[in-house]
Amino acid sequence: MKLATWNVNSLAVRLPQVLDWLGANPVDLLALQELKLTDDKFPHDALREAGYQCAVFGQKTYNGVALLTRRPIDAVVRNIPGFEDDMARVISATVPTDGDLPALRVVGAYFPNGQAPDSDKFAYKMRWLAALRHWLQAELVAHPNLVLMGDFNITFDDADVWDPVGMAGQIHCTDEERAHLQALIGLGLVDSLRLFNHPPKTYTWWDYREMAFRRNRGLRIDHVLISQPLRLLARACAVDRAPRKNERPSDHAPVVLSLSSATDGAAIAA
Repeated sequence: MKLATWNVNSLAVRLPQVLDWLGANPVDLLALQELKLTDDKFPHDALREAGYQCAVFGQKTYNGVALLTRRPIDAVVRNIPGFEDDMARVISATVPTDGDLPALRVVGAYFPNGQAPDSDKFAYKMRWLAALRHWLQAELVAHPNLVLMGDFNITFDDADVWDPVGMAGQIHCTDEERAHLQALIGLGLVDSLRLFNHPPKTYTWWDYREMAFRRNRGLRIDHVLISQPLRLLARACAVDRAPRKNERPSDHAPVVLSLSSATDGAAIAA
């Protein structure tokens, strides 16, 4: 089973690219962020023709998240229960799998950007992250086979930053943000990309300005975190840089996780 996450930075603009990518990479589930359209504008018909049903939580102009799946989808929840929020940032659902794989609880999320340390938007990000962690703690008890994926707008450490000295203490790289990210790991989640070897300077986001992509001046802010029971089922996780080379691309690249039963090849060591 393959799962992917991609911040498309406007589905209205990038729908042809999403359809092309799904045609070449028929993943079982794709979590999208920054739809930037309302639910009534969501292209259900085009995606249904491509073989996907969708759970959508849209918003005009900003935010918006969706789960696209080739499988039945159940128990959809929008945003963080108990956290009052006008922004469309989180969508969760249960998705069945094949064979020996357990059913998955998938949480697709577009974490707040935070703008700058000490800003009101940064304070909102801190509250949002605390609410997410509190909710996920209970979700992991109810759904041990959980995947949290999306645009986190946080780097784990300096290895995720093209200029760690210059960006020290800036948004995406503050100690406060990284502490919240590590608190999610503390719940028992695992950064699936780092279960596998990747070259240095593996990023998922590059600014549109100053030829950042060509110069590989990026950040790794899109993540796929998996619960401990899924760790033994992880077979690969990688960033697909190809869509970032498109004409009028999103500034983010997809991250793709492959899962299979423990009987299919060697499992990742616990």
